[in-house]
Amino acid sequence: MKRNGLFALIALSLAGIGAAQAQDYSNWYIAPRVGAVIPDSDRETDTSLFTGIGIGYWSTPNFAVDFEVTHNNADFEKKSIRNNHEFENTGLGFAGRYFFGDAGSSWRPYAMGGLGFLRHAAISGSQLSASRSNGWDPMITVGGGVQHGFSDRLAFRAELAARYDRDNNSRQYYSAENKTGFVDAIASVALLVNFGGESAPEVAPTRETPPPQKPQISCRDLDDDKDGVNNCDDRCPGTEAGVQVGPDGCPMVQTIDLRGVNFKFDRPKKGEKNISPTLQEPTADSIAILDQAVDVLQRNPNMRVEVVGHTDSVGTDEYNQGLSERRARIVYDYLTSHGIDASRLSGPIGYGESRPIDTNDTKEGRARNRRTELEAQK
Repeated sequence: MKRNGLFALIALSLAGIGAAQAQDYSNWYIAPRVGAVIPDSDRETDTSLFTGIGIGYWSTPNFAVDFEVTHNNADFEKKSIRNNHEFENTGLGFAGRYFFGDAGSSWRPYAMGGLGFLRHAAISGSQLSASRSNGWDPMITVGGGVQHGFSDRLAFRAELAARYDRDNNSRQYYSAENKTGFVDAIASVALLVNFGGESAPEVAPTRETPPPQKPQISCRDLDDDKDGVNNCDDRCPGTEAGVQVGPDGCPMVQTIDLRGVNFKFDRPKKGEKNISPTLQEPTADSIAILDQAVDVLQRNPNMRVEVVGHTDSVGTDEYNQGLSERRARIVYDYLTSHGIDASRLSGPIGYGESRPIDTNDTKEGRARNRRTELEAQK
Protein backbone atom coordinates (compact mmCIF):
# COMPACT_ATOMS: atom_id res chain seq x y z
CA MET A 1 0.00 0.00 0.00
CA LYS A 2 1.56 3.32 -1.11
CA ARG A 3 1.38 6.47 0.98
CA ASN A 4 -0.93 8.19 -1.50
CA GLY A 5 -3.32 5.25 -1.28
CA LEU A 6 -3.59 5.54 2.51
CA PHE A 7 -4.07 9.31 2.33
CA ALA A 8 -6.89 8.72 -0.15
CA LEU A 9 -8.48 6.23 2.26
CA ILE A 10 -8.41 8.80 5.06
CA ALA A 11 -9.94 11.48 2.81
CA LEU A 12 -12.73 9.18 1.65
CA SER A 13 -13.51 8.16 5.24
CA LEU A 14 -13.81 11.78 6.34
CA ALA A 15 -16.02 12.58 3.35
CA GLY A 16 -18.44 9.86 4.41
CA ILE A 17 -18.91 11.11 7.96
CA GLY A 18 -21.85 13.35 7.07
CA ALA A 19 -23.81 10.42 5.67
CA ALA A 20 -22.94 8.21 8.64
CA GLN A 21 -24.31 10.72 11.13
CA ALA A 22 -27.85 10.10 9.91
CA GLN A 23 -27.70 6.44 11.01
CA ASP A 24 -28.07 4.87 14.47
CA TYR A 25 -24.36 4.18 15.16
CA SER A 26 -24.30 5.01 18.86
CA ASN A 27 -20.80 5.75 20.26
CA TRP A 28 -18.86 5.11 17.00
CA TYR A 29 -16.04 7.34 15.80
CA ILE A 30 -13.36 7.56 13.11
CA ALA A 31 -9.75 8.50 13.96
CA PRO A 32 -7.24 9.39 11.22
CA ARG A 33 -3.77 10.00 12.65
CA VAL A 34 -0.24 11.00 11.62
CA GLY A 35 3.15 10.95 13.31
CA ALA A 36 6.64 9.46 13.17
CA VAL A 37 8.23 6.03 13.68
CA ILE A 38 11.53 6.25 15.59
CA PRO A 39 13.09 2.88 14.74
CA ASP A 40 15.02 0.38 16.84
CA SER A 41 18.73 1.18 16.29
CA ASP A 42 19.35 -2.40 15.10
CA ARG A 43 17.09 -1.85 12.11
CA GLU A 44 19.58 0.66 10.65
CA THR A 45 16.71 2.70 9.17
CA ASP A 46 15.82 6.38 9.29
CA THR A 47 12.92 7.93 11.22
CA SER A 48 9.89 7.72 8.93
CA LEU A 49 6.43 9.21 8.43
CA PHE A 50 3.66 7.26 10.18
CA THR A 51 0.02 7.41 9.03
CA GLY A 52 -3.04 5.48 10.05
CA ILE A 53 -6.78 5.40 10.39
CA GLY A 54 -8.98 3.74 12.99
CA ILE A 55 -12.63 2.93 13.48
CA GLY A 56 -13.45 3.03 17.20
CA TYR A 57 -16.30 2.23 19.55
CA TRP A 58 -16.90 3.46 23.13
CA SER A 59 -17.96 0.28 24.96
CA THR A 60 -18.16 2.34 28.19
CA PRO A 61 -17.51 6.04 28.92
CA ASN A 62 -13.97 5.04 30.01
CA PHE A 63 -12.99 2.36 27.48
CA ALA A 64 -12.73 2.47 23.69
CA VAL A 65 -11.71 -0.22 21.18
CA ASP A 66 -10.18 0.69 17.79
CA PHE A 67 -9.56 -1.36 14.65
CA GLU A 68 -6.60 0.35 12.99
CA VAL A 69 -4.75 0.31 9.68
CA THR A 70 -1.25 1.88 9.81
CA HIS A 71 1.51 2.53 7.30
CA ASN A 72 5.10 3.76 7.08
CA ASN A 73 7.97 3.50 4.56
CA ALA A 74 11.47 3.29 6.09
CA ASP A 75 14.65 4.16 4.18
CA PHE A 76 17.77 2.20 5.14
CA GLU A 77 20.71 4.21 6.45
CA LYS A 78 23.44 2.37 4.48
CA LYS A 79 21.95 2.83 1.05
CA SER A 80 25.22 2.00 -0.72
CA ILE A 81 25.06 -1.48 0.77
CA ARG A 82 21.35 -2.01 0.31
CA ASN A 83 21.01 -0.61 -3.19
CA ASN A 84 18.84 2.35 -2.09
CA HIS A 85 15.83 0.18 -1.34
CA GLU A 86 13.25 0.86 1.36
CA PHE A 87 10.66 -1.19 3.19
CA GLU A 88 6.91 -0.61 3.33
CA ASN A 89 5.29 -1.51 6.67
CA THR A 90 1.51 -1.99 6.66
CA GLY A 91 -0.15 -2.81 9.98
CA LEU A 92 -3.54 -4.27 10.89
CA GLY A 93 -4.64 -4.61 14.50
CA PHE A 94 -6.89 -3.84 17.43
CA ALA A 95 -6.09 -1.40 20.25
CA GLY A 96 -7.87 -0.84 23.54
CA ARG A 97 -7.64 2.50 25.35
CA TYR A 98 -8.66 3.04 28.98
CA PHE A 99 -9.41 6.68 29.84
CA PHE A 100 -9.02 8.05 33.36
CA GLY A 101 -11.26 10.65 34.97
CA ASP A 102 -14.82 11.72 34.33
CA ALA A 103 -16.29 11.27 30.83
CA GLY A 104 -17.28 14.93 30.76
CA SER A 105 -13.73 16.26 31.33
CA SER A 106 -12.14 18.10 28.41
CA TRP A 107 -8.66 16.61 29.08
CA ARG A 108 -8.40 12.86 29.75
CA PRO A 109 -5.16 10.83 30.04
CA TYR A 110 -5.29 7.20 28.94
CA ALA A 111 -3.31 3.96 28.70
CA MET A 112 -3.38 1.76 25.61
CA GLY A 113 -2.44 -1.75 24.49
CA GLY A 114 -2.80 -3.44 21.13
CA LEU A 115 -2.26 -6.63 19.13
CA GLY A 116 -1.91 -7.11 15.40
CA PHE A 117 0.30 -7.91 12.43
CA LEU A 118 2.81 -5.98 10.29
CA ARG A 119 3.51 -6.74 6.65
CA HIS A 120 7.09 -5.92 5.57
CA ALA A 121 7.65 -5.63 1.83
CA ALA A 122 10.47 -4.24 -0.30
CA ILE A 123 9.08 -1.62 -2.67
CA SER A 124 12.14 -0.37 -4.61
CA GLY A 125 15.53 -1.75 -5.67
CA SER A 126 15.63 -4.66 -3.25
CA GLN A 127 18.39 -7.27 -3.47
CA LEU A 128 16.46 -9.67 -1.22
CA SER A 129 15.41 -13.09 -2.37
CA ALA A 130 12.23 -12.84 -4.43
CA SER A 131 10.64 -15.63 -2.40
CA ARG A 132 11.39 -14.03 0.98
CA SER A 133 10.99 -10.30 0.26
CA ASN A 134 7.74 -9.80 2.19
CA GLY A 135 5.58 -11.37 4.87
CA TRP A 136 3.36 -10.81 7.93
CA ASP A 137 4.75 -10.76 11.48
CA PRO A 138 2.98 -10.32 14.85
CA MET A 139 3.28 -7.09 16.82
CA ILE A 140 2.39 -5.85 20.32
CA THR A 141 1.88 -2.16 21.12
CA VAL A 142 1.74 -0.45 24.54
CA GLY A 143 1.70 3.22 25.40
CA GLY A 144 -0.33 6.14 26.61
CA GLY A 145 -1.50 9.60 25.76
CA VAL A 146 -3.99 12.36 26.39
CA GLN A 147 -7.26 13.25 24.68
CA HIS A 148 -8.87 16.70 24.49
CA GLY A 149 -12.53 17.11 23.56
CA PHE A 150 -13.51 20.17 21.53
CA SER A 151 -17.23 19.25 21.35
CA ASP A 152 -19.57 16.24 21.50
CA ARG A 153 -18.43 15.34 17.96
CA LEU A 154 -14.75 16.32 17.79
CA ALA A 155 -11.65 15.48 19.87
CA PHE A 156 -7.84 15.57 19.58
CA ARG A 157 -5.59 12.71 20.73
CA ALA A 158 -1.78 12.76 21.27
CA GLU A 159 -0.05 9.44 21.89
CA LEU A 160 3.40 7.91 22.50
CA ALA A 161 3.76 4.14 22.17
CA ALA A 162 6.32 1.35 21.91
CA ARG A 163 5.75 -1.31 19.22
CA TYR A 164 7.41 -4.73 19.45
CA ASP A 165 7.69 -6.17 15.93
CA ARG A 166 8.78 -9.80 15.55
CA ASP A 167 10.15 -9.01 12.10
CA ASN A 168 11.77 -11.93 10.29
CA ASN A 169 11.17 -10.56 6.80
CA SER A 170 13.57 -7.63 6.50
CA ARG A 171 16.92 -7.27 8.26
CA GLN A 172 17.72 -10.98 8.70
CA TYR A 173 17.98 -11.50 4.96
CA TYR A 174 20.90 -9.13 4.55
CA SER A 175 22.53 -9.32 8.02
CA ALA A 176 24.66 -12.00 9.63
CA GLU A 177 23.03 -11.21 12.97
CA ASN A 178 19.74 -12.71 11.77
CA LYS A 179 17.75 -10.67 14.34
CA THR A 180 13.97 -11.20 14.40
CA GLY A 181 12.66 -8.78 17.03
CA PHE A 182 12.63 -4.96 17.12
CA VAL A 183 11.13 -2.30 19.39
CA ASP A 184 10.16 0.94 17.64
CA ALA A 185 8.81 4.14 19.20
CA ILE A 186 5.74 5.77 17.62
CA ALA A 187 4.68 9.36 18.32
CA SER A 188 1.38 10.38 16.74
CA VAL A 189 -1.59 12.74 16.88
CA ALA A 190 -5.15 11.88 15.84
CA LEU A 191 -8.41 13.68 15.15
CA LEU A 192 -11.51 11.85 16.47
CA VAL A 193 -14.84 12.49 14.77
CA ASN A 194 -17.83 10.89 16.49
CA PHE A 195 -20.57 9.85 14.08
CA GLY A 196 -22.99 8.38 16.62
CA GLY A 197 -25.09 9.57 19.57
CA GLU A 198 -28.43 9.33 21.19
CA SER A 199 -31.57 9.47 19.12
CA ALA A 200 -33.02 12.87 18.31
CA PRO A 201 -35.39 14.14 20.99
CA GLU A 202 -39.07 13.55 20.44
CA VAL A 203 -41.14 16.69 20.01
CA ALA A 204 -44.07 16.94 22.38
CA PRO A 205 -47.39 17.31 20.57
CA THR A 206 -48.79 20.80 20.54
CA ARG A 207 -52.27 21.54 21.73
CA GLU A 208 -54.53 23.37 19.33
CA THR A 209 -56.42 26.24 20.87
CA PRO A 210 -60.16 25.99 20.24
CA PRO A 211 -61.63 28.81 18.18
CA PRO A 212 -62.59 31.75 20.40
CA GLN A 213 -66.17 32.18 21.49
CA LYS A 214 -68.06 35.40 21.53
CA PRO A 215 -66.09 37.99 23.50
CA GLN A 216 -68.90 38.53 25.97
CA ILE A 217 -69.28 34.77 26.69
CA SER A 218 -65.79 33.24 26.63
CA CYS A 219 -65.42 29.49 27.12
CA ARG A 220 -62.45 30.25 29.35
CA ASP A 221 -64.88 31.79 31.84
CA LEU A 222 -67.03 28.62 31.98
CA ASP A 223 -66.58 25.29 33.80
CA ASP A 224 -69.77 23.30 33.27
CA ASP A 225 -68.64 20.09 35.03
CA LYS A 226 -66.98 21.94 37.95
CA ASP A 227 -63.70 20.04 37.63
CA GLY A 228 -61.48 23.14 37.77
CA VAL A 229 -60.70 23.16 34.02
CA ASN A 230 -62.42 25.75 31.84
CA ASN A 231 -64.55 24.62 28.90
CA CYS A 232 -61.93 25.69 26.32
CA ASP A 233 -59.26 23.36 27.72
CA ASP A 234 -61.61 20.62 28.94
CA ARG A 235 -61.36 17.63 26.57
CA CYS A 236 -63.50 15.45 28.83
CA PRO A 237 -66.68 17.47 29.58
CA GLY A 238 -69.12 15.96 32.02
CA THR A 239 -66.52 14.50 34.44
CA GLU A 240 -68.15 13.25 37.63
CA ALA A 241 -67.67 15.30 40.79
CA GLY A 242 -64.70 14.35 42.98
CA VAL A 243 -62.63 12.76 40.17
CA GLN A 244 -59.07 14.08 39.95
CA VAL A 245 -58.36 15.47 36.49
CA GLY A 246 -55.33 16.72 34.62
CA PRO A 247 -54.87 20.09 32.90
CA ASP A 248 -56.90 18.82 29.93
CA GLY A 249 -59.93 18.03 32.13
CA CYS A 250 -59.63 14.24 31.73
CA PRO A 251 -59.28 11.80 34.65
CA MET A 252 -55.72 11.68 35.99
CA VAL A 253 -53.67 8.81 34.62
CA GLN A 254 -51.64 6.66 36.99
CA THR A 255 -48.34 7.74 35.42
CA ILE A 256 -47.24 11.19 34.29
CA ASP A 257 -44.98 10.43 31.31
CA LEU A 258 -41.93 12.71 31.06
CA ARG A 259 -40.58 10.98 27.95
CA GLY A 260 -40.11 14.32 26.19
CA VAL A 261 -37.53 15.37 28.80
CA ASN A 262 -34.38 14.53 26.80
CA PHE A 263 -30.90 14.57 28.32
CA LYS A 264 -27.51 14.92 26.64
CA PHE A 265 -25.29 11.83 26.39
CA ASP A 266 -24.02 10.75 29.86
CA ARG A 267 -25.69 13.72 31.61
CA PRO A 268 -26.26 14.72 34.33
CA LYS A 269 -22.84 14.06 35.87
CA LYS A 270 -22.36 13.18 39.52
CA GLY A 271 -23.15 16.19 41.68
CA GLU A 272 -24.66 18.21 38.82
CA LYS A 273 -27.58 20.30 40.12
CA ASN A 274 -28.70 22.64 37.33
CA ILE A 275 -30.95 20.73 34.92
CA SER A 276 -30.80 23.12 31.95
CA PRO A 277 -27.19 22.35 30.81
CA THR A 278 -27.95 18.60 30.95
CA LEU A 279 -30.88 18.79 28.51
CA GLN A 280 -30.65 18.35 24.76
CA GLU A 281 -31.51 21.27 22.50
CA PRO A 282 -34.09 22.68 22.30
CA THR A 283 -34.15 22.74 26.10
CA ALA A 284 -37.35 24.80 26.10
CA ASP A 285 -39.36 21.72 25.03
CA SER A 286 -38.11 19.65 27.98
CA ILE A 287 -38.59 22.51 30.46
CA ALA A 288 -42.17 22.99 29.20
CA ILE A 289 -42.98 19.33 29.96
CA LEU A 290 -41.50 19.64 33.47
CA ASP A 291 -43.49 22.84 34.08
CA GLN A 292 -46.65 21.05 32.95
CA ALA A 293 -45.97 18.32 35.53
CA VAL A 294 -45.53 21.00 38.21
CA ASP A 295 -48.88 22.51 37.17
CA VAL A 296 -50.62 19.11 37.42
CA LEU A 297 -49.27 18.55 40.93
CA GLN A 298 -50.25 22.08 42.03
CA ARG A 299 -53.80 21.55 40.71
CA ASN A 300 -54.03 18.29 42.70
CA PRO A 301 -52.58 19.01 46.17
CA ASN A 302 -53.56 15.55 47.49
CA MET A 303 -51.69 13.68 44.78
CA ARG A 304 -48.41 11.90 45.69
CA VAL A 305 -45.98 10.60 43.06
CA GLU A 306 -42.83 8.51 42.89
CA VAL A 307 -40.02 9.96 40.72
CA VAL A 308 -38.35 7.18 38.71
CA GLY A 309 -35.81 7.00 35.87
CA HIS A 310 -35.23 4.37 33.19
CA THR A 311 -32.66 3.72 30.43
CA ASP A 312 -32.36 1.53 27.36
CA SER A 313 -30.03 -1.52 27.23
CA VAL A 314 -26.99 0.23 25.69
CA GLY A 315 -24.09 0.10 28.21
CA THR A 316 -23.45 -2.00 31.31
CA ASP A 317 -26.07 -2.67 33.99
CA GLU A 318 -24.01 -0.76 36.58
CA TYR A 319 -23.58 2.29 34.32
CA ASN A 320 -27.28 2.40 33.35
CA GLN A 321 -28.36 2.07 37.00
CA GLY A 322 -26.32 5.11 38.03
CA LEU A 323 -27.48 7.11 35.00
CA SER A 324 -31.17 6.40 35.72
CA GLU A 325 -30.72 7.45 39.37
CA ARG A 326 -29.02 10.73 38.43
CA ARG A 327 -31.77 11.62 35.97
CA ALA A 328 -34.50 10.82 38.50
CA ARG A 329 -32.67 12.91 41.12
CA ILE A 330 -32.34 16.04 38.97
CA VAL A 331 -36.06 15.87 38.03
CA TYR A 332 -36.93 15.40 41.73
CA ASP A 333 -34.88 18.51 42.60
CA TYR A 334 -36.56 20.50 39.81
CA LEU A 335 -40.03 19.72 41.22
CA THR A 336 -39.11 20.67 44.79
CA SER A 337 -37.40 23.88 43.62
CA HIS A 338 -40.66 24.88 41.88
CA GLY A 339 -42.87 24.63 44.93
CA ILE A 340 -43.76 20.91 45.14
CA ASP A 341 -43.37 19.78 48.76
CA ALA A 342 -40.91 16.90 49.19
CA SER A 343 -43.48 15.08 51.37
CA ARG A 344 -45.55 14.50 48.21
CA LEU A 345 -42.62 12.87 46.36
CA SER A 346 -41.19 9.38 46.79
CA GLY A 347 -37.72 8.46 45.54
CA PRO A 348 -35.94 9.39 43.45
CA ILE A 349 -35.50 5.82 42.21
CA GLY A 350 -33.56 4.49 39.20
CA TYR A 351 -34.46 1.21 37.53
CA GLY A 352 -31.69 1.25 34.91
CA GLU A 353 -32.63 -0.92 31.94
CA SER A 354 -34.73 -3.40 33.97
CA ARG A 355 -38.22 -2.08 33.05
CA PRO A 356 -38.42 -1.55 29.28
CA ILE A 357 -41.76 -0.57 27.75
CA ASP A 358 -40.64 -1.47 24.23
CA THR A 359 -38.02 -3.55 22.44
CA ASN A 360 -34.35 -2.58 22.69
CA ASP A 361 -33.64 -4.06 19.24
CA THR A 362 -34.68 -0.95 17.32
CA LYS A 363 -33.78 2.74 17.50
CA GLU A 364 -37.42 3.70 18.09
CA GLY A 365 -37.84 1.14 20.87
CA ARG A 366 -34.69 2.28 22.67
CA ALA A 367 -35.84 5.90 22.47
CA ARG A 368 -39.12 4.98 24.21
CA ASN A 369 -37.26 3.07 26.93
CA ARG A 370 -35.10 6.13 27.80
CA ARG A 371 -37.63 7.96 29.97
CA THR A 372 -38.41 9.57 33.31
CA GLU A 373 -41.82 9.07 34.94
CA LEU A 374 -43.94 10.29 37.85
CA GLU A 375 -45.93 7.30 39.12
CA ALA A 376 -49.03 8.21 41.12
CA GLN A 377 -49.17 6.73 44.64
CA LYS A 378 -52.33 5.75 46.48
